[in-house]
Amino acid sequence: MKRIFKGPWLWIVLSAFAVLLAIQFLAPSDGYDEVETSTMTKYISSGNVEKIEFDGVDFEIRATLDKGVRDSGDKVVATYVAGDEERLLAAVQEQYDDGTIESYKAETPSPSFLGSLLATLLPFALIILLFIFLMNQAQGGGGRGVMQFAKSKAKLITKDMPKTTFGDVAGAEEAIEELGEIKEFLTDPAKFQAVGAKIPKGVLLYGPPGTGKTLLARAVAGEAGVPFYSISGSDFVEMFVGVGASRVRDLFEQAKENAPAIVFIDEIDAVGRHRGAGMGGGHDEREQTLNQLLVEMDGFDVRGGVILIAATNRPDVLDPALLRPGRFDRQIQVDAPDLNGRHKILQVHSRGKPIAQDIDLMSIARRTPGFTGADLANVLNEAALLTARGNAKMITDASLDEAIDRVIAGPQRRTRLMSEREKLITAYHEGGHALVAAALPGTDPVHKVTILPRGRALGYTMVLPDRDKYSQSRSEMLDSLAYMLGGMAAEALIFHDVTSGAGNDIEKATGLARAMVTQYGMTERLGAVKLGDSNSEPFLGRDMGHTRNYSEETAAAVDEEVKALLGRAHQEAFEILETNRDVLDSLVLALLDKETLDKAEIAEIFEALTRRPARPAWTGSPERVPSSIPPVDIPQEIRDRAKADAAPDEAGAGVILTPPGAGGDVHGAPEVGPDTPAPPRPDAP
Repeated sequence: MKRIFKGPWLWIVLSAFAVLLAIQFLAPSDGYDEVETSTMTKYISSGNVEKIEFDGVDFEIRATLDKGVRDSGDKVVATYVAGDEERLLAAVQEQYDDGTIESYKAETPSPSFLGSLLATLLPFALIILLFIFLMNQAQGGGGRGVMQFAKSKAKLITKDMPKTTFGDVAGAEEAIEELGEIKEFLTDPAKFQAVGAKIPKGVLLYGPPGTGKTLLARAVAGEAGVPFYSISGSDFVEMFVGVGASRVRDLFEQAKENAPAIVFIDEIDAVGRHRGAGMGGGHDEREQTLNQLLVEMDGFDVRGGVILIAATNRPDVLDPALLRPGRFDRQIQVDAPDLNGRHKILQVHSRGKPIAQDIDLMSIARRTPGFTGADLANVLNEAALLTARGNAKMITDASLDEAIDRVIAGPQRRTRLMSEREKLITAYHEGGHALVAAALPGTDPVHKVTILPRGRALGYTMVLPDRDKYSQSRSEMLDSLAYMLGGMAAEALIFHDVTSGAGNDIEKATGLARAMVTQYGMTERLGAVKLGDSNSEPFLGRDMGHTRNYSEETAAAVDEEVKALLGRAHQEAFEILETNRDVLDSLVLALLDKETLDKAEIAEIFEALTRRPARPAWTGSPERVPSSIPPVDIPQEIRDRAKADAAPDEAGAGVILTPPGAGGDVHGAPEVGPDTPAPPRPDAP
C-alpha cells in the first residue's frame, strides 16, 4: 500500500477527490433560497408565482415569485416526495390555466460536461488503481513499479557497501583457493589465456547448512572488484508464467553490459530442481525459468565474461543438465570444518569479544566436533549472552562450556522437577551408556555425563572422538550399537523394567543396524548387496511406479538381521553392566551427588572397569575361511609409515558422525502422556 500512494500517485488521487468535492459542495446555487414544501404550496395556491420548474432528478420545485412577495428574494426552491411530480404538475395546471402564470414546465436538467466526464472516467480510474495495487502486492519487495515486474530483482553490490573479504572466512581453505582463482581470472585474464585456459562459467557451492556458502560468495564480492549481482532462487518464481524467464534474461543482460561481472544465486534448488519430477507433475513457471537459465549459461547465444556462482544445501535434487561441465564447471563442497578449521573460525568470531586470557580456543575446538561455522558463531554469541546475563565482564570457560551444552542439547530446564525415582532411573540410564562406551574398544571416549534436564532430554551422555574421523569399521559400529542400548540395558538390569527414555536410543540404533544390513554389506547372511535406495525422496517422484529391487523374502531376511544385530548388542551391553555392577553403582552415586561429571571425574571412577577385548576377525562370509595370517601382522615399514601419517595433532577432536544437534549422543525423552503405549519389556538375559 505504501508503494502505491507515494510519489505522483498520491497527488493524482488527491486531485481527483478535490475536484469531486468542489463539484459537490462549491457548485453555484443560481440564487434560489430553500423554503419548506408547505410554504411553496402556499405560494402556488395564492397565485404569487410567475414561473415554476420541476426537477425530476433532485425532486425539487423551483419558482420565481411576483415582485414584493418576499423581502429576501424572489427565487425559492423546495423538495417534494418522489413519485408526486404528476400530481403537483396537474395542480399547477388547474390553478394557473387562466394564464396568470407566465410559464411552467417539468424537466430533468442535463448534467454539466465536467460532471459527465468525471462520472464516466472515475470508475475506470479506480479499477486501474486497484489493478496497480494488486500487481505490486503480487511482486512483493524490491520497490519496482507495475510495468517493471518482469525486471530482475538482483541487488548490485557496489564498492561503497561494507566489504567481506577472504580474511573474514575461515575453515574452508579449499573453497577459498578455488574462488580466489576466479578472482585472478577476472583481474589478470592474460595469465591464463597464455596457456589456453578458459574462465569457468559457473561455480556451485554445496554443503550442509551453516558451513559458510553465502559468506564465501560475499567474500568473492568484496575481493573481485567487478560488478556483483546477488539474487535468491525464489525471486525468479512468481505467480505469472514467464516472469521468471524474463527476469533471468534481464539479469544476464545487465551482467553482460557490465562484463566482466559475477552473478550469485543463493538457494538455486528453488528454481533448479529436476524438471518433470514430483507426484503432481512439473511446475511450468519453474521449468521455464530453469530452461532460460540453462540457455543463458551455455546456449546458442554465448555470453562471455559473466561468471555464475550458486549455492545450495541439496545438490542431489538439481537437474542434471544444470550440473554438467560448461554450465557449472566447478562444484565445490563446503563441508563442516575439521579441528584446525574450527580453531580458525573461533579466532574470527572471537574478535571484539572480551575473552578471558586463560581460555584456549583450541580446547574449545576439541569440544565441538561436527560443529559448522554457524554453530561456532552461535556458541560464542551464547557465551557472550550468558556473560552479560551474569553481569560479568569477561567470557570464561564456564560460560563457554554452558554455551556448548545449550547449542548441543538446548537450555537447561531448571523448572522441571523430577521425582527421586525418575532421577534415579535417569542416573542409571545415562550411567549405562557411559559405562558401556568406556568398556568397549571401538567407541569414543566419554566426555560428559549429566542428569540435569536440558531441552527435551532428561539427561545425556556426550562422547567425543580423539581425532578427526571420516569412516567407521564394522567393529566400531557393533560397539556403537551396544553403547546406544546401554541405557535400556541398565534399566532392565536394575529395575527389571524399561522406560520411554530409551525411545531415541532405539531409533538411532535401528537406523544404524539397518544401514549395516542394507547399505554397508556387514552381515554374512545377505552379503555385500545394496538393498533399496537410501537417497530416495518422495517429492521428487523418482520411485513412483517403480517396484522394489528385492523380494519379500529378502525384506523378511533384512528385518531378521536387523533384529539379530540389535539383540546381540543389547545382550552385550547387559553383560558388560552385569560384570561391572559395582562400577555402575559408583557412577550413579557420583551423578546423584554432583549431577554432572566431566571427563576427569569419569575416568577416575572407571579405573576399576573391566574392559572388553577387541572383536574377532570378520571376513564377510561364512564360507570364507579366515587367513592364517593375523590381521595385525603388517610389515614394520608399512606400520611405521602409517603411524607417522596418523600422528596425533596436539588437538585431537574431530568430526563426529552424528550432527551436533543430536548432542553427540543425547538420551532421554519428553514426558509420557496417558495415551502413550508402554514399551515392550525385554526378556531378561
